[in-house]
Amino acid sequence: MAAIGRFQQGDEVFYAKVADGELFRLHGDVFGSPTFDRTPTPRKGVKTLVPVVPSKIIAVGVNYADHAREMHRELPKEPLIWLKAPTSLLPDGGKIEIPFREHRTDFEVELVIVIGRKVRNVTVESASRYILGYSTALDISDRTIQKAESQWARCKSFDTFTPLGPLVRR
Repeated sequence: MAAIGRFQQGDEVFYAKVADGELFRLHGDVFGSPTFDRTPTPRKGVKTLVPVVPSKIIAVGVNYADHAREMHRELPKEPLIWLKAPTSLLPDGGKIEIPFREHRTDFEVELVIVIGRKVRNVTVESASRYILGYSTALDISDRTIQKAESQWARCKSFDTFTPLGPLVRR
């Protein structure tokens, strides 16, 4: 399984395949059928960025029994969906900033499904054709705000509240 990351060297931002710790620059569309350099890029001065820059982050909540019990909620009959701000993304190794130290702040590890191209009204049978790959993230929540509001975008969208990556596995 290939791993793709997003990197910066000087002013240049680029995608690369990561194999055995080496970076092989990507050419073409990361979401299409790219080609890769045969010679690795030297790592000196290379900074790891979030692996993708999504237009939106769609989250599904309270979707397993243990978490529902922890939150003192019933499992919803329909998926509980909300959006997180893309500005909440934080690259691997970045510093999480807690805006209200007096609030309870929790985190959960999440499986991230990276959709590789625009899609609408896709069938269950064809959905896998639109997946670029998978990554991991933390979903950080200000539980004090979450308990006070009926929707969750604000309590989960503070800057740095979504550490992501560092790679997308295909």
